Amino acid sequence: MQFRPLADRVVVKRVQEDTKTAGGIIIPDTAQEKPQEGEVVAVGPGARDEKGQRVPMDLKAGDRILFGKWSGTEVKVDGEDLLIMKESDVMGVIEGKAKSKKAA
Repeated sequence: MQFRPLADRVVVKRVQEDTKTAGGIIIPDTAQEKPQEGEVVAVGPGARDEKGQRVPMDLKAGDRILFGKWSGTEVKVDGEDLLIMKESDVMGVIEGKAKSKKAA
């Protein structure tokens, strides 16, 4: 199934952080904070301005982004946990970092 966001919304997959500290202590899932970093999976066509013209999105699929702690709405699509948020909830794009690897 494919999911296409509307207007200025983006679909984001959270990037999993390490579950082990530098000292080797394993942090259980219940004690971990949800990461505020993600990878854009899909973007909408953009919002409309006062004249009805489409305002293009600054984000594209594959971008690594930072977003606020309570940003977006959590949804599950095809068993995968995703976030849907407005483009304005995104604080910035992380450049020069390797893309996330999918589990085989």
